[in-house]
Amino acid sequence: MKLTDVERRLLALHYLFPVPVNRLKILYEMDPDLVNFHTYSADKLAKVLRITVQKAIQLKENLQKSVTTPYEKLYERYDITPIPFTNPLYPKQLLLLIDPPTVLYTKGDSSLLSQNFQVAIIGSRKATVYSQQAMKFVVPPLVENNIIIVSGLAKGADTMAHKAAIAYGGKTIAVLGHGFFHLYPKENKDLAEEMAENQLLITEYPPYLKPERWTFPMRNRIISGLSDAVVVTESADKSGTMSTVEHALDHGKDIYAVPGLVTSLLSAGPHKLIDEGAQPLWSGFQIIEALSSREPN
Repeated sequence: MKLTDVERRLLALHYLFPVPVNRLKILYEMDPDLVNFHTYSADKLAKVLRITVQKAIQLKENLQKSVTTPYEKLYERYDITPIPFTNPLYPKQLLLLIDPPTVLYTKGDSSLLSQNFQVAIIGSRKATVYSQQAMKFVVPPLVENNIIIVSGLAKGADTMAHKAAIAYGGKTIAVLGHGFFHLYPKENKDLAEEMAENQLLITEYPPYLKPERWTFPMRNRIISGLSDAVVVTESADKSGTMSTVEHALDHGKDIYAVPGLVTSLLSAGPHKLIDEGAQPLWSGFQIIEALSSREPN
């Protein structure tokens, strides 16, 4: 992938200051080619980036130390392809977010970001065999119609969704809440390696950044932003799954919920969504029918 000189300078800045695009708005207005910001005083840089003066001083020092670091070659060494928000390969639907990722770091087949429709399938990390059974009715029709399955590589429903897509011969994208030098959960190491070869892993975080409590809610907006529709299998009433749904509602996405046993606590989330207007889902063909009259993202 070809990067412009401005994009290379952006990679250097983002490595040290990994924030969404909206945090860089003033900087781009003042220095659209990113050639002068490193000369700003600490006070000016702090004001432009909305950080403390102490953090601005530290950022200036780190930028000076890394001025000759070949980030593009570094990523290539680890089979990481960075896609800045200004690059033609960057998914246009993510630019509609209030806070789009500044860079998407990818491993695998990045062309999946621009292919056809994408549907997120999410749910509880404690998802039961019921979610696996539901996938048998939901995933095959999506795969047959070349729809990409998006999820978060978490335990439970996310893992089931990725594996189901692969098992039925489809394509799937995992959105990670950390950099590529780390993996969470470790139980998904083999799945992640397989997806890095034949599917797609993406993250907005530079490789060194570890998983933190706050990084996963941030990841959820990307799952929603990429997808034309969101499917919830099993979920508690209040959970990270519901966080993704809230983003999807803000983005105007279609929400589907798989009805469950009234005796199961993990049915509470889907049943509440249905009560609030989500479409009850028992077949992937319902999604196909709804999407057939729409243009892809």
